[in-house]
Amino acid sequence: MAIVSLREVLQDAMVKRYAVGSFNAADHSMAEAILEVSEERNVPVILSVAEVHFRYLNLERFIPYLRQRIETMATPVVLHLDHGLSLDTIVQGLDLGFSSVMIDASSLPYEENVALTSKVVELARGFGASVEAELGHVGGGEGNLTDGTEADPSMFTDPKQAAAFVRATGVDALAVAIGTVHGPYKGEPQLDLDLLKEICSLVDVPLVLHGGSGLSRGHFQSAIANGITKINYFTEGSLAAVEEVRRVLATGTPIGYPDLIGVAKRRVKEIISEQIEIFGTGKP
Repeated sequence: MAIVSLREVLQDAMVKRYAVGSFNAADHSMAEAILEVSEERNVPVILSVAEVHFRYLNLERFIPYLRQRIETMATPVVLHLDHGLSLDTIVQGLDLGFSSVMIDASSLPYEENVALTSKVVELARGFGASVEAELGHVGGGEGNLTDGTEADPSMFTDPKQAAAFVRATGVDALAVAIGTVHGPYKGEPQLDLDLLKEICSLVDVPLVLHGGSGLSRGHFQSAIANGITKINYFTEGSLAAVEEVRRVLATGTPIGYPDLIGVAKRRVKEIISEQIEIFGTGKP
């Protein structure tokens, strides 16, 4: 199947009230874990490559490999550039062949966020790519795996501003801040579901939840029931893979590098499969 955009996988999710997982890949084995689970479970996925992980990759080789690999699959896959922080990054991603891009200008003043996002939307249309943006700000920092972060209600998304933002920019999906954080969660997660419900009532594009760490099955399913259709998930899967590697090494059994990578990959696949079930992805 040809690579698809967010528009093609999230409309069904909006109608049937499920979410599609956006799983980050920072190397070949993580990408294969994501794609193999999509094939095995016969569900769509969003394979994301975040700007913060570019330093681990040779993008000029990695992205063409991903495109070729995805085009052999029967399940729909979005190849998504996650948390692009500048117009230069977005241009690079579109030129390489991402079918979807996220411009994260959430740390900028509202007017500057609108202006930059609008430029990205105009540019992406020429490539047939979809665009995600963020309004409000999900704390913690993309790629953070160590320091716990508390959610800051002062940075939550304003519903009326969100509606105006979508109208002004023409984005295809909107990431909202309702109580999640990137990286480990400090304290007990408290999602503002009333806020999410109000945003959903005013905004007519798919809503995205970033920062899934620390959330329970109930948290995820309540968010989906109130309008979330795309969920970004990375930190807990990454940490679980590391813990599994540590467990195997602690046994003292000799193991080679390829088998160690296989240990991590199997754990990543388990985590992704569990989350797909929780998200209800592809339900009839």
